[in-house]
Amino acid sequence: MSEKRRDRKNRILRYGESQRTDGRYRFSYIDVNGNKKEIYSWRLDHNDPFPQDKRKDLSLREKEKQIEQDMFNQMVSNGGNYTVLSLVEKYVSLKTGVRRNTETGYKTVINLLKKDPFGKERIDKIKLSDAKAWLIKLQKIDGKGYSSIHSIRGVLRPAFQMAENDNLIRKNPFQFELVTVIVNDSVTREAITPKQQREYLKFVKEDKHFCKYYDGIYILFNTGLRISEFCGLTISDIDFEKKRINVDHQIIRASDMEYIIQPPKTEKGIRYVPMTDEVADCFRRIIDKRKKVKVEPFIGGYTGFLFLDKNSMPTVALHWEKYMQHIKEKYDRIYRIPLPLITPHVCRHTFCSNMAKKGMNPKLLQYIMGHSDISVTLNTYTHVQIEDAEKELKRLSIIS
Repeated sequence: MSEKRRDRKNRILRYGESQRTDGRYRFSYIDVNGNKKEIYSWRLDHNDPFPQDKRKDLSLREKEKQIEQDMFNQMVSNGGNYTVLSLVEKYVSLKTGVRRNTETGYKTVINLLKKDPFGKERIDKIKLSDAKAWLIKLQKIDGKGYSSIHSIRGVLRPAFQMAENDNLIRKNPFQFELVTVIVNDSVTREAITPKQQREYLKFVKEDKHFCKYYDGIYILFNTGLRISEFCGLTISDIDFEKKRINVDHQIIRASDMEYIIQPPKTEKGIRYVPMTDEVADCFRRIIDKRKKVKVEPFIGGYTGFLFLDKNSMPTVALHWEKYMQHIKEKYDRIYRIPLPLITPHVCRHTFCSNMAKKGMNPKLLQYIMGHSDISVTLNTYTHVQIEDAEKELKRLSIIS
């Protein structure tokens, strides 16, 4: 199982590095203005020989070091001259090789600060109360949700911490718990009950239109895969002989509609996920019914994606979120008792909760889920109910 992208010489490529079809190496990064930049070289390392008939040039990684040094030198300047916007731009400029969705998040914050008067304030003038008042204003006046503000603060806090570490300011004004300042209006994604899961899957299976999504949704409920990992699955990732799923990548679609292959969300995300006979049968049906296309999409070195949309491209998270939204809407129209919110992440959370209630070893569950920290897995155990505690107590009493 390949855990890292490699060049044609089988050398591991760092994040942001890639090799083009013509053999040239490329490094993508964000400049001081938040714009995406790229540099090229025919050599990855300084020890590589110069290709014939090519101009002598620095290797890619030599150029990367120069970029990092240039960015660092630009950071060391008079602290009192930084505005909130320019500080964030400097902070972002040092975050080379970030993932595409992270890069998009940075640009969103920069664009916000360009329009908001707060972005023009000098950083040494921002006090704790100013920072809190601005976040309250984002929620109450600008109408931004808790999760959006959480992401915005997630950029400003480390940016101001960088300024504090560089002695540009005395204290980071964004060092406080967000929930103590603004209302958490996020919708909690709880696991659904076994009864709700059975009713939901039965409805999907028997519906003339939505039955085509049954196998995929069943897999989500019974493997705990992240939706972007699920969408990235290819035929070769399904090992029917060993009854396991190879998870070493995920697929996302950027705002410019570019499809991107990335490693899983965490380092622990690279794993094998065991599958039951029922899950294996679902995969067999999916492969048998898979859409036949003239040209298979080839993205990031992967092809043979299991799930294709109407344009013969791989489905992404948004597709399945919409499928499940429409399923719930139809279910709620037919039955008087509406189902709770069901999304691909709810499927993952439900699987984790079910395994926890059945007594699966937390370390094994952590591995299957691909959680980076055991505490994330253990938090699932807080969702058990009094009935679960009563059953466990009775079981232990019988054993003793």
